Amino acid sequence: MSTKHIIFISFILISRSILFAQSDLENRITQLPGIVSIEKIEHDSGYVEAFKVLIRQPVDHFNPDGKQFSQKFYLSHIDESLPMVIELDGYNIDYNRPNELSEILKCNKIIVEHRYFGESYPENAEWKYLTIEQSANDHHKIIETMKGIYNSKWITTGISKGGQTTMYHKYFFPEDADASVCYVAPLNLAVEDPRIYHFLDNVGSEECREKMIEFQREVLKRKDQLIHMFIEDSEKSGYTYSLGSSEFIFEYVVLEYGFAFWQWQKTSCDEIPNTNSSNEELFNHLKLGSLFSYFSDSDVTKYNSFFYQAYSEIGYYGYDISELKDLLNQVKEPTSKIFIPKSSNPIFNCGMMQAVNTWLQKKGNNMLYIYGEYDTWSATAIELTGETNAVKMVKEKGSHRTRIKSFNGEELEKIYTTLEEWLGVEIERE
Repeated sequence: MSTKHIIFISFILISRSILFAQSDLENRITQLPGIVSIEKIEHDSGYVEAFKVLIRQPVDHFNPDGKQFSQKFYLSHIDESLPMVIELDGYNIDYNRPNELSEILKCNKIIVEHRYFGESYPENAEWKYLTIEQSANDHHKIIETMKGIYNSKWITTGISKGGQTTMYHKYFFPEDADASVCYVAPLNLAVEDPRIYHFLDNVGSEECREKMIEFQREVLKRKDQLIHMFIEDSEKSGYTYSLGSSEFIFEYVVLEYGFAFWQWQKTSCDEIPNTNSSNEELFNHLKLGSLFSYFSDSDVTKYNSFFYQAYSEIGYYGYDISELKDLLNQVKEPTSKIFIPKSSNPIFNCGMMQAVNTWLQKKGNNMLYIYGEYDTWSATAIELTGETNAVKMVKEKGSHRTRIKSFNGEELEKIYTTLEEWLGVEIERE
């Protein structure tokens, strides 16, 4: 037999072996308890296989024989002997998106859609079962189930509300994972946490903050002219607003500008128009700094479950209008409560976040917190007391888009060595 034939046959055998392994993994997942369905999907480079999986969950984990729903998660597989990064998302998941941590560790990943979002929405859902404890039980069940295949190191993670979700899961099930990485995750201690106002009064330079107020005041002074541009732009974008009149929404957009400016940093202090700027310049900057879609019917509907959670357990923020009050006609007592679903009646549990905060400070080991210094949500970042081995990294002038790769030099090395110590792995430096 020629060398060419031997190579060809070897290639066929290897290909069949890979196909068999892939089929074997899919079959093994199907046999796990509670799995409703599994669909093979295209995988990203670096992975061998990927699946969209639905798992059966009780609506109420304290009544496991009661109503059920299907929760969606995406699995990307390399090798079952490698660690598993599980991203506990706080919202809906539209596709099997990349995950920074699994790319750093070069390991398997799972991304979980949160209950009451997207495809993971119970039929005739009752708001009372949308709690952080119920969602923590969802994630515990998924981890316990998938450990039937993946029994190496597990790392929980999440971004923003997903980072909060990761904190809550750690609080209820501290033994589920070997380490946790929480990105830009607030830990609000009040229904509308006043620490936000203090942060906005002190972030950046005084010159920049004064320039921002001057801009907001000028926009409100020219409201009669700019609101027509706002209405026209909203119509072109397909936005409708049921929360109130055009003037009501416009005033809220101006109020939101301060929070959003620092959170996302889509523009800089140098780019803020002055009082001599044209209407077009003022409007375009407002649009860049404060998303109109945030108040639109489509976003309000999409995030209604989040706002129920905000005003029942996890807290949110309001608005300080002391510098703008004299120019507001429609919004007299601004609050984010305008977003609460009308079908719900949340009662805020003021002790829940206090309990989580205390536990994380005293017992939350192997937790890495990533924040951006200028991100408004860093106002309610966790404050470590030194009672655990948790590490908090704050990127200088960083935004809500701050990630591990946002750091460099000694700071990045500290993150890598911390993860290596906790997980017993070696991270490849670029």
